Amino acid sequence: MGKFHDHQFPGESGQYRKARDELLIAETNLRKQIEEVAEQRRNLPTGGKLKEDYRFEEGAVNLSDKNTVEQIRFSELFQKDKHSLIIYSFMYGPDWEKPCPMCTSILDSLNGTAPHLLERVNFVVVAKAPIDMIRDWARTRGWNNLRLLSSANNTYNTDYFAENSDDDQIPALNVFRKINGDIHHSWNAELLYTPTEANQNNRHVDLIWPLWNLFDLTYEGRGTDWYPKLS
Repeated sequence: MGKFHDHQFPGESGQYRKARDELLIAETNLRKQIEEVAEQRRNLPTGGKLKEDYRFEEGAVNLSDKNTVEQIRFSELFQKDKHSLIIYSFMYGPDWEKPCPMCTSILDSLNGTAPHLLERVNFVVVAKAPIDMIRDWARTRGWNNLRLLSSANNTYNTDYFAENSDDDQIPALNVFRKINGDIHHSWNAELLYTPTEANQNNRHVDLIWPLWNLFDLTYEGRGTDWYPKLS
């Protein structure tokens, strides 16, 4: 019989249950810490105002006319009564043959999550590649739920750290908030920029990437030499 509940699995030993109860304490503490960090994140002071009302190019994946492109302002990404905007910056440069496999893995998952996410907040994906390249790639992946934008003709990427001075693309995650009609930056996954600790990865977007969290439940774990592939 366990210390915290009366569930016992077939064939488990007393040694297993003792160790599992110790792990359960750690898991409970982790859950509390996740909730505490989320509250701390929500209570951040208001961030800086949006640098400019950027103009993006957008082209829906499911349009029959693949050449249809619309111009859309940053301010227009906020739908009525939705005051938060999450932007994932997809690593796909204008001269790249294919986009980042890791970002592709993330977006494969978010394509399924997007319809639920959009019930409460705004969410878009931005890449520096031209919109026709982004849309063509999205069709090969079946991304029919993601709102995809190109920042090829603006400075959003460099302003919000999705690109560095050498034009290297960076998998940035930013959150913006509309307050009394003004748009403010709210949060960035800044773990990406912190020094890497021994035997650690920055894991700055783990919160939106279920793949690694599932691996963490297994004996094999994340491993050190496996990464998502494009095929």
